[in-house]
Amino acid sequence: MGEKSLLHSVAALLFFHSIVTSSMAIPSIKTDQTALLVIKSSISHDPKNIISRNWSSSAPICTWIGINCSSRHQRVTSLNISYMNLEDRIPSELGNFSFLSSLDLRNNSFYGTLPQELPILRRWRLIDLSCNSFSGPLPSFFSSLPNLRVPFQLPIGNLSKFEHLPLNRNFLQGKIPKEIGNLHHLTSLNLAFNKLTGCIPLPIFNLSTLRVITLTSNNLTGELLASICDNLSVLQLLYLYGNQFNGTILSSL
Repeated sequence: MGEKSLLHSVAALLFFHSIVTSSMAIPSIKTDQTALLVIKSSISHDPKNIISRNWSSSAPICTWIGINCSSRHQRVTSLNISYMNLEDRIPSELGNFSFLSSLDLRNNSFYGTLPQELPILRRWRLIDLSCNSFSGPLPSFFSSLPNLRVPFQLPIGNLSKFEHLPLNRNFLQGKIPKEIGNLHHLTSLNLAFNKLTGCIPLPIFNLSTLRVITLTSNNLTGELLASICDNLSVLQLLYLYGNQFNGTILSSL
């Protein structure tokens, strides 16, 4: 009886341990809070003291400035810290927000390569990283985020909302990845004012949904073929100036 009792006790302890371990591994609002506090601690320049004063563990994180949570799951779904003049790298903990669908970092001074954790988060709908100091190559992982969408008001016609990839005004280098051509619902591509080189990948000109292409002020080269706009039936705006393209301006453009 003693041995059986001991075996039952050990089995019960192992079962309890497995439950505790599995529950600890499940992401929760605490996971989001930890990630936000890491982001807070990594910011070296916060001139308005918005993050340093408001993001406090003494208050529920869903009440913090720039944070929105889902009422159903009580998880962070939106992070908007735009126009705060913040400065530093984006830590890898960004990948811990398993319910995050909206990220707005525009008009800050974040630097380094674009966060490699972006593809981990499959709920992406809105993203804006423009007007920062991100550098390095333009990653191809955006092709794995086909649902990116940003509401944006155009000052022309009756266009009001479109899917938009804003990476303009950074220091991105290298070639434009051809994988952007896999974003079959993309309607606006803005890579202006970077340091991109090479030719414009031809798959981009097969995106029949594109209404706006802005590649202004890079170091792009190559010849603009007469047929580049043949599949862009809804194209409204095409900005290519400030590059090193060869040949004459096409009348078809």
